[in-house]
Amino acid sequence: MSSKLLQRIARKSLHKLIVDPKDTVKFFKHGMDLGWSGFTPVGYPKAVPTAIADYVEENNLQGKMRFNLYVGASVGADTEDRWAQLNMIAKRWPYITGKNIADRINRGELDMGDIHLSIFAQDLGFGFFTKDKGGKLDIGVIEATEILPNGGIILAGSVGCAPEIVEKAEKLIIEINTSLPSFRGMHDITEDAVPPYRKPYLISRCDDRIGTEYVPCDPDKIIAIVESQYPDKGRALDDPDETAIKIADHILEFFDIEVKAGRLPKNLLPLQSGVGNIANAVTAGLVKGPFTNCQVWTEVLQDTMLDFFDSGKLDFASSTSLSLSEKGTKRFFDNFETYKKKIVLRPQQISNHPEMIRRLGVIAMNTPIEVDIYGHANSTLVGGTRMIHGIGGSGDFLRNAYLPMLHTPSVRPTKTDPTGISCIVPMCSHIDHTEHDISVVVTEQGLADLRGLAPRQRALEIIKKCAHPDYRDQLLEYYNLALKQCIARKAGHEPQLLELAHKMHINLQQNGTMKLKW
Repeated sequence: MSSKLLQRIARKSLHKLIVDPKDTVKFFKHGMDLGWSGFTPVGYPKAVPTAIADYVEENNLQGKMRFNLYVGASVGADTEDRWAQLNMIAKRWPYITGKNIADRINRGELDMGDIHLSIFAQDLGFGFFTKDKGGKLDIGVIEATEILPNGGIILAGSVGCAPEIVEKAEKLIIEINTSLPSFRGMHDITEDAVPPYRKPYLISRCDDRIGTEYVPCDPDKIIAIVESQYPDKGRALDDPDETAIKIADHILEFFDIEVKAGRLPKNLLPLQSGVGNIANAVTAGLVKGPFTNCQVWTEVLQDTMLDFFDSGKLDFASSTSLSLSEKGTKRFFDNFETYKKKIVLRPQQISNHPEMIRRLGVIAMNTPIEVDIYGHANSTLVGGTRMIHGIGGSGDFLRNAYLPMLHTPSVRPTKTDPTGISCIVPMCSHIDHTEHDISVVVTEQGLADLRGLAPRQRALEIIKKCAHPDYRDQLLEYYNLALKQCIARKAGHEPQLLELAHKMHINLQQNGTMKLKW
């Protein structure tokens, strides 16, 4: 054990629990319910999951040591996806990233539950997922940067649902990552009561704090402490392409219009942005844009948020995770004390909570798989059935935002059609977000402001402003046909022809293109 590790554990009685990661394998039994810290590839345990995976691989135990795994969101592929490759996961909630785990889910070999992230954390605390065990988890594995004299845990670069895991786990294994500085002072941890004893969360600004800097923990639950020096495996994003830049330009122009009309203040309202290149492009546009004294209320902070800070235009950001690339992580730690003063990390039950999103008037921007002509959106299932990641926090924000916005390319590349697959369709193959929750749809073609529009008006606006030219006439032809037939039978509020609504999806499956020959 290193001297740095001992210095990070202020409760001296816990020093006797320090072991090698390999020595923790004995605690894990087939069929256990496990909770890990982490939210996206940051703040997740690495040493213990790696040791267990090594043991399974070395002893040919694939499929014989399988666990039910509960984590705030996705974690690094070096752990989660490797576990899936070794057939070590029987059930996974509520969000995934990685080819192996997605393949096993879609082959029916691994059960996944998809749920809004704020609800997941809450329901985990309610004990809904392990009712047969009294709502308890067998073991929680938590990455930390420090343990306080009272046993309180100082987490690393994410919070997620670590507080709920610490509370519900019968036993805890703590990884102290000594390759990281202590994150003490960056977190705002709130303990949540169960109904009917809940009280309002007194947050009215992004920089308000209402909790503690540590996760409360009963030290008697801790059965082992290991030292970790594994870095987070952050995902690098490509530079924004021309499509992403055009989408960002449409959004920034829209913000300018809203400010001039008095519907947004000059510094906008707190911004939420999902993960991906379009989200990065929007933030990059804000770096160059006219808006100052901005604030962010979101669930992940990506690399361009550091640019936003450094530009002097972003004052403060509240999140549950620092979802930075390896390059962004180094940049963050090189200026750790500066950034630390401008960021607070909260439990996902707070970062994604409807109460705060509604009160703060968050502008929510997220990327779906597809949007239909009335504004319903699919964020999870390609072709209505193939899981890619999960709904994540998009629904938490879109259902409660001041401005719920969806941004997507109008088409996505495919090997079988030179134009690609249309992201604007007559009817989504699966619906995660309904028309009732979406106010703005943006593609590189343009921006459709749907506020105050009835369904038929929404359809024309989305087709004309957002659809790719190669699909626009086809979508209009479908809409006009549906309108004529539905009006004739007095069913024309939101015209759809069920026998044709999914024809584009079916044609893609059968012929490799969404372009139709009527």
